[in-house]
Amino acid sequence: MSTLRVKSKTLKINKMNILSERINRLAESETLAMTRRSRELKEQGFDVINLSIGQPDFNTPDHIKQAAKDALDQNFTFYPPVSGYPDLRKAICMKLKRDNNLDNTFDQVVVSTGAKQALANTMLSLVNPGDEVIVPAPYWVSYREIVKLAEGISVVIEAGVETEFKITPDQLEKAITPKSKAFIFSSPCNPTGSVYSREELHALSTVFEKHPHIFIISDEIYELINFKGKHESIAQFASIRDRVIIINGVSKGFAMTGWRLGYSVSSVEIAKACDKIQGQITSGASSISQRAALAALQIDPAKSAELDKMVEIFKQRRNLFHDLISDIPGFKTNLPDGAFYFFPEITYYFGKKNGDNIIKNGTDLCNYILDNAHVALVSGEAFGSNNCIRLSYATSEKDLIEAAARIKKVLARLT
Repeated sequence: MSTLRVKSKTLKINKMNILSERINRLAESETLAMTRRSRELKEQGFDVINLSIGQPDFNTPDHIKQAAKDALDQNFTFYPPVSGYPDLRKAICMKLKRDNNLDNTFDQVVVSTGAKQALANTMLSLVNPGDEVIVPAPYWVSYREIVKLAEGISVVIEAGVETEFKITPDQLEKAITPKSKAFIFSSPCNPTGSVYSREELHALSTVFEKHPHIFIISDEIYELINFKGKHESIAQFASIRDRVIIINGVSKGFAMTGWRLGYSVSSVEIAKACDKIQGQITSGASSISQRAALAALQIDPAKSAELDKMVEIFKQRRNLFHDLISDIPGFKTNLPDGAFYFFPEITYYFGKKNGDNIIKNGTDLCNYILDNAHVALVSGEAFGSNNCIRLSYATSEKDLIEAAARIKKVLARLT
């Protein structure tokens, strides 16, 4: 207990009640928490290999950086429109037509400070207290927490490595109730790297056709890191297109994580709602980042040698790291088709111990590996799958080889 004097009266303040129930219910981002822990160990002098964060280790292409420099010289230093500069929003529509054969108008686009804000804008615009949001697991760490902020209820559908972590139409149908308001998923997926095919998306769309009260939030931020070829969006199916909200951005495909630039594409009504929320919280995204994003989105991925090279390097790393972690006893994994993650099942190690250190779940295993191998990973618990862990291969082949060797060595000590 602490005290506060106001007009000579003493008021007692319970520290437990200072913060709102909203923030007390909210979980810290596990990916950022593990990144912080690894940073702290590095500051103590340990050689830590960080495989916990989803960030390309490439530099932003030079011509995009030049566009930002030009923007400064051209005095793009004033407040931009809340929804983004019109020419950028039109460029996003052009990109959707060029890459995805989707027809949109610029008033359907809201540019935000990262795809995470675009997701939050959308959820807060759609969900009322008690509404249900269907979330396939494994899911990105922030989905359920954003649903909590909107006072909605997450209805989780579980999928495992045996189905490439993808849900079936039957599972979707069984999860739908009259309270269902939205469905949110990513393809390519964080944390699994799974990619839904056109046929699989079409099968899901036929379920949504029967339930016109459900909005589909399609997180496509990993669109360009796809080893199967052409990206498939669930928005391509005309019967549900007006209920699909696309979330995307430039962070992953163009190595622009620090620029914090994402966007949503929805109906005009939802776009106006997102604009209203954003206008009260952050207003427009960084003017300089918007000019850089304009240069990025004018790149045709089908004709870009630089983007092709980056994807090819990720694919080579995927293949290398798959061989390395497949050689670790107890790691049950698949070969993902996109993004830059592996999500192996690790229940083999549950109940094993090293001295007094007993592994009860994925969090215990990640902490054991970080403390003993100095390799930072993220527990699958953060992604709704307690039996798995996430490893990012967005780093050098040298680090991947060393990380796998360290992990294999310390896991061998568990009995």
